[in-house]
Amino acid sequence: MLTVPEAARRARRNPETIRRWIREGRLRATKVGTQHVLEEKDLDEVLGRFQDTVPLPPEWQTTFWGGPMPDVVAAVRRSRAGH
Repeated sequence: MLTVPEAARRARRNPETIRRWIREGRLRATKVGTQHVLEEKDLDEVLGRFQDTVPLPPEWQTTFWGGPMPDVVAAVRRSRAGH
């Protein structure tokens, strides 16, 4: 569970942007007392992290032996999703 300020830091956005997304219904959140809390997976869905990645430069797209460079970020995300 993330608070709005924590979600804003992770998303590199202003906390008010996160609150606006919650008000608009773009981001699912639960109110606990006076604070909104949200699930990390819901934030990831809104951010579309897989589409936000910058492509590798051409010289980094293959390993030194000529094979394709493995997508380490995707592998870490898949491993975390299983928890």
